[in-house]
Amino acid sequence: MDIQPQAADLLYGVPAISGHLRMSAKQVYHLHAQGHLPTFKIGGKVCARRSTLAKYFAALEREAR
Repeated sequence: MDIQPQAADLLYGVPAISGHLRMSAKQVYHLHAQGHLPTFKIGGKVCARRSTLAKYFAALEREAR
């Protein structure tokens, strides 16, 4: 079983998420707390998947049209 593609998709921790989204860690914490980002926790760390974030923002973009 090859799990490397899934591991590469994982953003582990707010610094990784904020770097990927090019926003501050404070903004990521706030959006996570408000439920405005598709995030989850692993061992107390806020995590997200690149693929899930891309789908989430694509859906927001479609709704805005």
